[in-house]
Amino acid sequence: MAVSVRMDPLLERQLEQAARRQGLTQSQFIVNAVERALDRKNPYERLMALKAQEQRPEYQALAREFADAEQPYEPDKARNAILRKLRAKHGGRHRRGQHHDDRRARLLPLPAARRAGL
Repeated sequence: MAVSVRMDPLLERQLEQAARRQGLTQSQFIVNAVERALDRKNPYERLMALKAQEQRPEYQALAREFADAEQPYEPDKARNAILRKLRAKHGGRHRRGQHHDDRRARLLPLPAARRAGL
C-alpha cells in the first residue's frame, strides 16, 4: 500500500540522512519507525521471544543433535592455539627486551568487545 506523507523540509532532510546512515531506503526507514511506534518491532521483546523459543523441547532436541558440530569461531580459543604453536616452535629463543617491538610479544588479553564478537 502506498502512503503519501507531508513533512517540512528539515524533517525530510533528516529522514534522508538517517536512512542513508543505516543503509536503508527512506521507505524502509519509515516502515521500521512505524513498526517500532506500534510496538511491532521491539528488540527486547524479540530477544525474550528467542530465549523462550530456546526452552522449547523441539529446540532442545535440535541443539543436542548439533552439539558435536563445529562451533562458531572463538577468537580467544584461536589466539591461544596460535600462541601455543608459536611457543612450541620458537621456544626460549626470545627474551624480553631483545626484540625491537616487545609490545607484540606480550600476552595481552583481548578487549571485552572483541571477545564478545562485536
